[in-house]
Amino acid sequence: MAQGRKRRVWSDEEKRAICAQTRVPGVSVSQVARRYNANTNLVFTWLRDPRFAPDKAAEGTGTFLPVEIVAERGCPEPATPAIENRIEIDLAGGHRLRVSGPYDPEALARLIRGLSA
Repeated sequence: MAQGRKRRVWSDEEKRAICAQTRVPGVSVSQVARRYNANTNLVFTWLRDPRFAPDKAAEGTGTFLPVEIVAERGCPEPATPAIENRIEIDLAGGHRLRVSGPYDPEALARLIRGLSA
């Protein structure tokens, strides 16, 4: 006769605790089953059993959150569009020079003289 795993006996409290962990957002039933070295199908069987399934009535109950009412403030002014520093210069020979952002005018003048020469 082949020797298999020893059959684990779970108490009702352990089953409830394991089933409750499956209700945590982002946690899968297989993750919980692996954590307890249990078969995933066994945990699904427990979830179908009303004795062990997490209390769904507790899920449906709402909770009150604190709310603070403050005086209404005036509407904010619409944001003015950002002025973009951009220069386009058409050079002799069909070349176009585009400069975006901050620039040094003297360095730009030297560049244009160098490209035009």
